[in-house]
Amino acid sequence: MIRHIVMFKIKDEYKDEIPQLVKNFYGMKGKIEGMLDLEAGADVFHSERSYDLALITVFDSMESFLAYQTHPVHMPVKKRMHEVRSASVACDFEI
Repeated sequence: MIRHIVMFKIKDEYKDEIPQLVKNFYGMKGKIEGMLDLEAGADVFHSERSYDLALITVFDSMESFLAYQTHPVHMPVKKRMHEVRSASVACDFEI
């Protein structure tokens, strides 16, 4: 299994959109073959080192994770995140 963690810093002009971005993430849940779990949420601590938003997904295999990258359900969410983010970091590991 693969755990995929991504954290996003959102551009100031889009910070009001964070609740909708979380909903967009949850809109993928149960719609992508091989995605076993999805969690997303907005940062509540707001420290200097905090990112604004996190997405954690679990895939049954590397193949499923790679297929997710171009899955039609994921593509509009990914496109929007590229528009609103100022930075992102990711870590993908086997579990």
